[in-house]
Amino acid sequence: MFLTPIEAAAWFTPRAGELRLGQRVHCLPAVDTAAAYREQLHRAWDQGQRIAILGVPESIGPRANLGRGGAEHAFAAALRGLLSLQDNPMIPAQELLLVGQVDCTDLQQQGDALRSSDPSELAQLRALVGRLDQRVQAALTPIFETGFDVILIGGGHNNAYPLISALYQATNHPVGAVNLDPHADCRTREGRHSGNGFSYAYHEGSLRHYHVVGLHEGKNNAEILATLTHANFSYCSIHHLYVADWHSELTAIANKAEAWQVPLGIEVDVDALHGVPASAINFNGLNIAHAYSFVERLAQLPHTRYLHLAEAAPSLHPAGREAGDMACAQLLSELVLAYLHGFQRREP
Repeated sequence: MFLTPIEAAAWFTPRAGELRLGQRVHCLPAVDTAAAYREQLHRAWDQGQRIAILGVPESIGPRANLGRGGAEHAFAAALRGLLSLQDNPMIPAQELLLVGQVDCTDLQQQGDALRSSDPSELAQLRALVGRLDQRVQAALTPIFETGFDVILIGGGHNNAYPLISALYQATNHPVGAVNLDPHADCRTREGRHSGNGFSYAYHEGSLRHYHVVGLHEGKNNAEILATLTHANFSYCSIHHLYVADWHSELTAIANKAEAWQVPLGIEVDVDALHGVPASAINFNGLNIAHAYSFVERLAQLPHTRYLHLAEAAPSLHPAGREAGDMACAQLLSELVLAYLHGFQRREP
């Protein structure tokens, strides 16, 4: 098993007279076989848990895309923020299952020793991402098969590919995805990395519908834009959103996704947002209110199955790691809450 359990109590400080979310959330116990993993997932489902949270502490994917590391720390920051929240009727703690994190320590260590500037070592980095794909998909497929929604946090946007593949395998139906991102991540299939998860998924038949929200037309090469057109995928540009009414745009996005009538994934690359520490930090992005409403609205749709929060990199904050941890803890936990609030309002 490529899975490390999480002890919730390690990520928050209790306070007398209060209950933190970390004191209520159900944590999956350690398992050593695939059969035991599936058994524990079914047991959690029978106990009423419905949303599984999984982390992927890696930055191999962004570095294999010639980007910077740091995304390996996002899940830890998210846990600090999320599990420190108050337990109250506004948050459905009884429906959450903290599965743990994909064990990619060995792959991350191998990747740290490789230089993306060297062509042969870059090829090795991309091969490591391929191995990571297998581990992430192996962890996700039983979760989807059991019936859970998934919130996947951490690592690069490369993990969209095993997410889509796992949902396709579990449902036996091609998937739709709506991606809040200045980049379409439809680069050529040159070896796996954070910039080509959707092009791999489309080529293999697991991704049928795809819409990018906030795409920056100057940050996507001509081949990427041609790929979107060829696949009959769509986007609305960041420059359009600068002058558009966000509420109207959000309604149109939700209507488009609902019309697909397929299992749906919500993708958020945090470099779509202004000033968030990420491999490609963005000072011309959308704000947290945009991201919150985007996630909350799409989570209400009956076919939605996952939220993916990618590319947060606390150590890349201009003020240093401590400031980055605080910023990512607040942002990621807020977007998890957006999904939970949408889930509670989900149409039957």
